[in-house]
Amino acid sequence: MLKNSLKLFLVIMLFVNWRATKGPTAIKFSVTNDVLYIKIFSQLKVQSFTFSPEVGIYSVWSNGVEILNTSTIALVKFTYSNDSIEVKTFENTIGKFKHLKISSNDENRSFRIKLISPDKKPRFYQDNLILETESGFIKCINEIELDNYIAGVVQAESGKRSYQEFYKVQAILARTFALSHIQKHATEGFSLCDHTHCQVYFGKSMEFEILKAVLETKNSVVVDDNLNLIEAAFHSNSGGETANSEDVWGSKLSYLRSVKDSFSVRMPNAKWERKMAKEDWLSYLKLKHNYPIQDSNALLLAITFKQDSRKQYLEANNIKVPLKNVRTDLQLKSTFFTIIPVGDSLIFKGRGFGHGVGMCQEGAMRIAKLGYKHQEVINFDYQKTQLIDLRKLDFFKDE
Repeated sequence: MLKNSLKLFLVIMLFVNWRATKGPTAIKFSVTNDVLYIKIFSQLKVQSFTFSPEVGIYSVWSNGVEILNTSTIALVKFTYSNDSIEVKTFENTIGKFKHLKISSNDENRSFRIKLISPDKKPRFYQDNLILETESGFIKCINEIELDNYIAGVVQAESGKRSYQEFYKVQAILARTFALSHIQKHATEGFSLCDHTHCQVYFGKSMEFEILKAVLETKNSVVVDDNLNLIEAAFHSNSGGETANSEDVWGSKLSYLRSVKDSFSVRMPNAKWERKMAKEDWLSYLKLKHNYPIQDSNALLLAITFKQDSRKQYLEANNIKVPLKNVRTDLQLKSTFFTIIPVGDSLIFKGRGFGHGVGMCQEGAMRIAKLGYKHQEVINFDYQKTQLIDLRKLDFFKDE
């Protein structure tokens, strides 16, 4: 038996089938390690867009029947209409359909989408596209090969001007995250969304260095000492110290331990400030957390709160105010802040950007710039982990 049911895990990842929960006519997906289904424009209510091939000839299918292809048609318009999707070319209205798949058999296939409603800049995607209606809008799902998706995530998360070793780090972590969360949206009919809820993804990467990094790390993932894929968490900047996983999510993971991170302190998102009326801060603490502002010592602590190292709570008289809640409620960049009173106001002097767990992206960029290899960067932020080829997991058995 494989460690921690790895064999079962791989069988599920390779062969499990699941359906969108929209009834018996919903499209059936086969989830594998090689193909993912990513809901794109997941934060938008898409009502109309144009589709045009960039590379390859695409066919539009409905219920197994080809309704048109792009060998002679340069652009197709899709519009939501009465719980169906209307398909038009410049010359003709093709019809209205519940479910559509737009696919190509060309090896290097890619396409362009230009949203009309809402109006957005064009995006380019690889592989295929699936369309359904959902709550008055068009649901767009990019059926895409794993590493094509990974390259897009790396570009969205890292930008176009970074370092080769950092691109490798981001590619490995993006692959690890995708495979460990491949069923995250299964009940909704797709694998992952394209927003921060999963991983940011804006489509095709055309950066040579990113494509090279993805290729050179192909099949490489990060596992813990039990050979489980890790929770590949990352954030923009740690402010000089990362956070323990339990301080943010309540769950303790051996490889997500707080580490001192001097590499991040001079990077762009290392520091921030926020000014707030003292009265607003104290009212928030009292009303939301029942904080004892009537107690003079607790009051003083609340307006002179200090963090030399990361704390989990603002605490007084057995009342604990979770800093992760403060960050969310007040839309602060991080939980790593010190408060300085200035007259009737308070200055929140903050460090870092993000939840603070796992890899600090700006710190990792700095480490890569200094010449460290991607394995060393990963080991710095994720303790007691190792890189492994996904194809070799079957060979690791219980002793």
